[in-house]
Amino acid sequence: MATQHSTTAARFMISPAVLLLLCWMAVPLAMTLYFSFLRYNLLMPGMEEWTGWTNYQYFLTDPAFFEALTNTLLLVCGVLLITIVFGIALALLLDQPFWGQGIVRILVIAPFFVMPTVSALVWKNMFMNPVNGLFAHAAKILGLEPFDFLAHAPLFSIVLIVAWQWLPFATLILLTALQSLDQEQLEAAEMDGAGFGSRFIYIVLPHLARSVTVVILIQTIFLLSIFAEILVTTNGGPGYASTNITYLVYAQSLLQFDVGGGSAGGIVAVILANIVAIFLMRMIGKNLEA
Repeated sequence: MATQHSTTAARFMISPAVLLLLCWMAVPLAMTLYFSFLRYNLLMPGMEEWTGWTNYQYFLTDPAFFEALTNTLLLVCGVLLITIVFGIALALLLDQPFWGQGIVRILVIAPFFVMPTVSALVWKNMFMNPVNGLFAHAAKILGLEPFDFLAHAPLFSIVLIVAWQWLPFATLILLTALQSLDQEQLEAAEMDGAGFGSRFIYIVLPHLARSVTVVILIQTIFLLSIFAEILVTTNGGPGYASTNITYLVYAQSLLQFDVGGGSAGGIVAVILANIVAIFLMRMIGKNLEA
């Protein structure tokens, strides 16, 4: 009886927070869904009218949508590839005993706590500036012509910036998994004559499989909504070369003042993100149960 009373009291006390969170999420989504069926332009106040599925048809048939979708997939896959490969390499390195190990680990993890806007500004002005950037100075020292990353390789530049931010996260997760590996198993394999490559492929990688799937799931959910890095560095350009779905919705809504079309794009982005999340959850769930 006391347990049931405690459970009821706990549910009663937590219900205001749950209801507030539900309203916080449901109200904007409902308004976005409603606006997506209207011809609603900020430059023409009071001229709203119901258009049905016209905004969705326009958004989904716009060539910019397919280019933005391609850029979104390339951005997500590129960042995942870099963070997983280099995350495993850094985890293996940091797992070795050396002097100042604790300080090095803190320095490796530090970029994850830098705000995306600050990180993008640092990369844009300190590293990738074609005149005064560090990459430009390095190219001059080597006798090469400085390369304008943001103009000639905008999407690759954003992949580098975002991967630099998320690499510490992947490294931390993989390092934690690596430290739980049974060292006796590695020592036994080494005594049997297995080299580093064989031990890595047949022992270390299978042990890290679950952690890698968790990294993929968490990063993918956040990478689908990358925005600040694009806004600060390239503004989606040149043309649509570095525009993803999130930035395309922003441009439609606030740069072209088409709230109806932008709302339709937002609903499409939510649907695509949920499809990807459900697919990853099922795939990773099977890996975790195996």
